Amino acid sequence: MRVDWRDFIVSTSDVLNGKPRIKGTRIPVSLILGYLATGRTGDEIITEFPDLGKEQIAACLDYARELAEFEVAL
Repeated sequence: MRVDWRDFIVSTSDVLNGKPRIKGTRIPVSLILGYLATGRTGDEIITEFPDLGKEQIAACLDYARELAEFEVAL
């Protein structure tokens, strides 16, 4: 499932100290990525966080992909 992370992820200084989070929630992207890294499936994550959907989880992966492609000019 291809999604644009910008549709689902926000970062505002007044919530979670500006950490990227799922829009409309206080669930940080790092938490979802951590669950995926430990082998949890999208369905398992949704069971634990019923406010989430597969699109939000896919957005976390798209966000991580974009960060991994970021190049720093030296």
